[in-house]
Amino acid sequence: MSTAIYPGSFDPPTLGHVDVAERAAGIFEGVVICVGSNVRKDSARLSGEERAALVRAAVGHIGNVEVEVMSGLLIDFARERDIRVVVKGLRDVRDFGAEQEQALLNRTMAPEIETVFVVSDVRYGFVSSSAVREISLHGGEVREMVPGGILEDVQRLYGRGERSKRI
Repeated sequence: MSTAIYPGSFDPPTLGHVDVAERAAGIFEGVVICVGSNVRKDSARLSGEERAALVRAAVGHIGNVEVEVMSGLLIDFARERDIRVVVKGLRDVRDFGAEQEQALLNRTMAPEIETVFVVSDVRYGFVSSSAVREISLHGGEVREMVPGGILEDVQRLYGRGERSKRI
């Protein structure tokens, strides 16, 4: 077995993210969740460190998972740590198209790095960070979409008005 990287913006982390992390942790000796900035998702409401703190709280129960903040290219992050597997979660065919493109780009630049796709649990196929942000902004209920341990933080940080307290 080996260690895998599970990258994402996690803005905010959802139950779907936790599900993928738990399942990857059952396959690999270790999983490094790397919270990074994505040029396609440049609208992150929280800093990488703030999002990483939320992820740590959400996955703290998984013993072989660690969380790091990443800047730069994923392949550079992987090479620096001698990690050769990237795990990505897929909810639907739209996710597959975007993730396949990224996997092929990564493979072109770093043929030694493989991408493994984990298909979403049916319970989380409709859950996305953008939906959680939108629902939270309008005061809607996100209890079934985010881990209970970070629910209040998500409501406070992504809800209406100014963030009263950072993580």
